[in-house]
Amino acid sequence: MFSAESWEQWKPIFYQHGAQAALSLLHIIVVVIAGWLVVRALRRLLVQFERVITHHHAGDDAIARSANERRVKTLSGVLRTIITIGTWALVITSCLNEFGINIGPILAGVGIAGLAVGFGAQNLVRDMISGFFLILENNVRVGDVATVNGVGGSVESISFRTMILRDVAGVVHVFPHGSITTLANHTMYWSAYVFTIGVSYSEDVDRTMAVMRRVYEDLKADPAYAPRLLDPIEVFGIDDFGPSQIVIKARLKTVPGEQWGVGREYRRRLKYAFDREGIVIPYPQQTIHLEGAGAPSAA
Repeated sequence: MFSAESWEQWKPIFYQHGAQAALSLLHIIVVVIAGWLVVRALRRLLVQFERVITHHHAGDDAIARSANERRVKTLSGVLRTIITIGTWALVITSCLNEFGINIGPILAGVGIAGLAVGFGAQNLVRDMISGFFLILENNVRVGDVATVNGVGGSVESISFRTMILRDVAGVVHVFPHGSITTLANHTMYWSAYVFTIGVSYSEDVDRTMAVMRRVYEDLKADPAYAPRLLDPIEVFGIDDFGPSQIVIKARLKTVPGEQWGVGREYRRRLKYAFDREGIVIPYPQQTIHLEGAGAPSAA
């Protein structure tokens, strides 16, 4: 039990430490609030940056605007993560200092540990450096359709370490940037649907190509597909002489990511057009010669 004399003896010390604890607590609260405000302010600046860049490219065509929006979205996401981690790291360091913890040895230990981890985590460092240049060079953006190391899919996210693809079956593929050896972007600025069609050797090739161009004009006149098409169809001409068909090659140029849907619809319409015009799309046939028989029979 404390007597009145003991309380009078300890009262200055209690008040002194209590005041110091209150000041430390107040400083921690101020630092945390300041960190939260800084993060919010920097995120608002990033949003304004996105708007300025988007507005600056508002006069571009739809393809360039879409590509620019995806690039800005990717960069802002990475910068938002860096800002958040960096700011809260400073807040935690300041709070530890208020508790009387000497952060000098901690920082030195973290530095040494980071050096040791760096030697043991060379792949991680390689992934981060590769990811930095991947984003900086604008090779691929979130929302693009790409083939990475032979695996195709839609790019769902890009960080400094990994790229995540989701294929048409819904399977998610995660690729560390350092492991990416081949990257093919199918939706960079514009896309194309390249296809071949085979017709019988008895058909008039020029008439067949005229029908192909006419089908394209009908597709272009459809309001549902007109915004997806860019340039007129490119009919390259005869691409190969097959065993039972003449192969004609062509290309449809579309806005990014629309090549597959447009190509399927064009093929559907082309089949009906060939049927109306009597243009034969051949199928494999064999002629069997029987020894001692008269005329050959077709099978």
